[in-house]
Amino acid sequence: MTEPDPRRRRRAQGALETQVLAALHEARGPVTAGWVQEHLAAELAYTTVMTVLARLLAKNAVTRKREGRSFVWMPAADEAGLAALKMHRVLDGEQDRRAVLASFITTLPEDDEQLLRELLDQADDED
Repeated sequence: MTEPDPRRRRRAQGALETQVLAALHEARGPVTAGWVQEHLAAELAYTTVMTVLARLLAKNAVTRKREGRSFVWMPAADEAGLAALKMHRVLDGEQDRRAVLASFITTLPEDDEQLLRELLDQADDED
């Protein structure tokens, strides 16, 4: 029995997006899709990289601007901002936001709960 080609294994959902975002963060500036392709650990086709970048653009996780005849790409936010974007997407996909938030809060470690309270108080003070 032969083992399947490791390049043919399915990746976890979002794994490629995470890898592409990590490469963009390493770049520290706008880069081409070709640059992203070269800096990924996996050997991916250029078209695959472009598909992932297009999906990230649709999710507002990256931005692009025209440079010459092609585009250069950059992350839309820092890593904390991207994590917040993911959290918003999860909430937006749920019908009962209150239940999701309540469940989240009740499972937070005490230190994180206190930090969240402090951040909410700061946000109230700024209004």
